Amino acid sequence: MIQSEACAQNIQTPDRIVRIAEIEVYPEYLEQYKKLAQEIAEASVKTEEGVVVIMPMQINNETSQFRILEIYKGQKDYQSHLTTDHFKKYKTLTAPMVKSLKLVDMTPLNSTQIPEIFAKAKNRNK
Repeated sequence: MIQSEACAQNIQTPDRIVRIAEIEVYPEYLEQYKKLAQEIAEASVKTEEGVVVIMPMQINNETSQFRILEIYKGQKDYQSHLTTDHFKKYKTLTAPMVKSLKLVDMTPLNSTQIPEIFAKAKNRNK
């Protein structure tokens, strides 16, 4: 089984967590925040088996607004993520930068597409 199919099957579990973090950052911290958000995403995806996706994004034309798509294989994996050194560093350093934070839990309407999405992404990277 190719890696993308295995990954997709692993996130199609009943306890899978899909979340969007809605974050507003104080304007004077934009560059610092972007750097830290990229660092946490890279470290989490690279080193944590239970982290499927952490994708920070900045809203066009609203530079202080960010969204982070997060997908964890399960609740246990999310709880483990919260205990990592890179997450603790991110939370500590960004605390004074964040004006507001809202975590929105999501339910994909068609989770059967997930294997197709991962396969398509893998094929584009070849």
